[in-house]
Amino acid sequence: MGKVARFLAALLLPALVAVAAAPTPPPAREAAYPGSMAALGDSITQANNACCGPGDRPENSWATGDGPGDGVASHYERLLRLNPAIRGNNANLSVSGAKASDLPRQAAQATETRVDYVTVLVGANDLCAPSAERMTPVESFRLHVAEALETLDQMRPRPQILVASIPNLYGLWSALGNDPAAQSAWSGSLICQSMLAASNTEDMRQQVVERQLAFNVVLAAACGKYPTCRTDGGAVFAHVPSPGDVSTLDYFHPSLQGQATLADITWRAGWQG
Repeated sequence: MGKVARFLAALLLPALVAVAAAPTPPPAREAAYPGSMAALGDSITQANNACCGPGDRPENSWATGDGPGDGVASHYERLLRLNPAIRGNNANLSVSGAKASDLPRQAAQATETRVDYVTVLVGANDLCAPSAERMTPVESFRLHVAEALETLDQMRPRPQILVASIPNLYGLWSALGNDPAAQSAWSGSLICQSMLAASNTEDMRQQVVERQLAFNVVLAAACGKYPTCRTDGGAVFAHVPSPGDVSTLDYFHPSLQGQATLADITWRAGWQG
């Protein structure tokens, strides 16, 4: 990871923790384990390209996955060991390609099923645009996230909510930017060109870093308004992926190892923090 990005990450994490701490929800481990859950977000939560061929692999999802022997101990699988009543009640409402503008609709779906627990991971597609100039504006991102969390908060009883920070796009670039296979995949499929285009300058990439920092602060601040909402304190963003965390199908989405890592990070933040 570059020195500038390390500095920005170090700058962000205390801010995320401080914002998320007001108000401070009770530790999740003191609450009853949920008997149902839903996952909101995009292709990361759909486990797109995680393994075995292109496409969504929701059975391998860090949040709701139940694939046997995949090495991913999802939140659903961990909760199943703690509360057998959750068996079969693991709705993955995420949609590949979704942006924050899709989140309110997904939240409305979650209210229809009256789930006890909701995970939220969104923002990568708002950052991944053909160019930095075409990223989602911060205020638009803020409004969509706020609307979605307000919708969830209107449920009775209120669900427990975990809002994850956005995975580190600059960290992905730093880990694989010199890999010819990754470069070929990124250019051939035009994946996340705002960050990954070979023609980008460092200043152009830092525009994406700055927008990601702003989005992560928005997520923490929006969550901090609700007593049943917890964030990961910036832990997902702070994780710099290793090559093994990244799918070799597109060199962008998490591999099975990456999904397992994401599950570990978010579980510690949401249920052991």
